Order: sequence, then structure tokens, then C-alpha cells
Amino acid sequence: MEKVVVTGGSGFIGSHVVDALVEEGYEVHVIDNLSGGRNDKLNPMAFYHNKDLRKIEDLLEVFFGAKFVFHLAAMPRVQYSIENPFETNDANVNGTLNVLIASQKCGVKRVIYSASSSAYGDQDVMPLVEEMSAKPKSPYGLQKYIGELYCKLWSEIYGVESVCLRYFNVYGPRLDPDGAYALVIGRFLKQRKENLPMTITGDGEQTRDFTHVKDVARANVLAAKSDKVGNGGVINIGAGKNVSIKRVAELIGGPIQFIPARLEPRNTLADNSKARELLDWEPKIEFEEGIGELKRIFGV
Repeated sequence: MEKVVVTGGSGFIGSHVVDALVEEGYEVHVIDNLSGGRNDKLNPMAFYHNKDLRKIEDLLEVFFGAKFVFHLAAMPRVQYSIENPFETNDANVNGTLNVLIASQKCGVKRVIYSASSSAYGDQDVMPLVEEMSAKPKSPYGLQKYIGELYCKLWSEIYGVESVCLRYFNVYGPRLDPDGAYALVIGRFLKQRKENLPMTITGDGEQTRDFTHVKDVARANVLAAKSDKVGNGGVINIGAGKNVSIKRVAELIGGPIQFIPARLEPRNTLADNSKARELLDWEPKIEFEEGIGELKRIFGV
């Protein structure tokens, strides 16, 4: 069994990546300091290490002998990064740098980096394509973009293969309605569970490209295996369809309350043609199907 490492593998997205890798027959090691809370559905076939990315000696002992490293660990909250730029920079930038240094020292073949569509910021043209200039609107978006640049440099200077997957609004089973990845879907589901109106910021016409977590996990596995990537390139992992926030509320069903708008991109929509070409990946789970699944899980 080939050894692989997943940082942040106890979290929402990471735990699904772990499941996909276990199913592929890898020996999966998870590094997670549980700062984002512990998932209650961890895969029993994986090996768990309570370590901190900011301590490189912790990484070296786990990375040794690994073929691939899937780097998902992060402090992902946009608003939190605005209020705590130093702390989030330490985790998101220095943590990523440590992952790359440890990968180089331990002979890791490829790092699959979980990037973010927040690097795009507001763009005048849709869909979003990887060649657009980054315009992050938060410390978090900037920090994730810096991680991309580090990955590319490490491939060029040190020969560590890397690929950067820019996720678009990931949702699905195990999302934490109170957590960093809750997004609007998690908040709506929690509000309906508590018989509260769903609060929509602004006019509700802003759109997001919601991508199912199982499609994202599959993209990670394909990114490790593809012989068409490895030089630090950026690839959008998005459904290629966007949905208004008002439409999300309609699909969940129930009363709505409008609240003041907040600082955020107006629209997101991924051009996923590069993922189709380089990874042979395409989204399989339709949004209506995914929302129906979550409504059953939450009992709303």
C-alpha cells in the first residue's frame, strides 16, 4: 500500500478525501490539530496524528515515506481572517510553507494543494478562468493565493510536483452548520431546523457555484494520479453552474428574512474545462440532488 498524507483530514472536506483515498487502497495518514472541531465520522482505516502544521518537526515524522500529500488544513473563515490577519496568516501561509519544506525533505512526489476561488475576488467577466489575475478581497483569499505561488515555486526550484485545486463553495454531508465551511447552505438548514426564517444578505440575487464535496474529493484523487499536472498549475474545481442565494432558500423551503448586504463577491461561476482536460474530472452530483440529500440528513 502506498502511503499518503492528508492535512486537515478530520474536517468536512478532508474527511471525504480520506474516504476516497482509503477506497482507492492507499495507506492514509491524517494530520489534524482539531482546531476546526473533530468530525464524528472519521474513517477507521486511516491513521490519525494530532499535529500542528506550524511545527515542522511534527510534519517530518509523518511525511517520511509518503508518495502524495493532500494539503487541506487551513483557517478558512473570511471574516475571521479580517479580524485576525496575523493568526490566519501563520496557519495558512506559514503552515503551507512548512508542508512544502517537509515534502521536499521527505521525498514526497506530489503535493495536492486545496486552493480557493476566493483568490479571484470580484471579476467583471464570468465564468472565472484560471488565467485571470487574482484579486483577493480578504486576508484569507490572499493567503490561499500565496500558497499557490509557493507551490509553483517549490515545483520549479526543488522539483516537488504540485497542483492547486481552486474549490468553489463546497457543500454536502458532514458540513458543520456552525463551522468555517458552513456557507449559506449550512446556515439555512440550521435556521429551518430551529424553525427560524432563513436570513438572506442583500437582495438574494448574488450567485454561487456550489460544488458537492464528493466531487471535490474525487478531484483530489485524480489530481494525484494525472500525468498532465504537477508544475504548480491552478485548476478550478467547480460545478460550472451558479445558483442564486434566493434559489437556495426556495429549494430548502420556508420563510425568508432579508438582512443588510456584506462585503463579498457578487457572483462566482467556474470554468471547469481545464479540470475536464487535465484531470478527466467532471461534476456528477446535481445541486438539487445534493440539497435533497442534506434536507433528509437535517430532517427539514
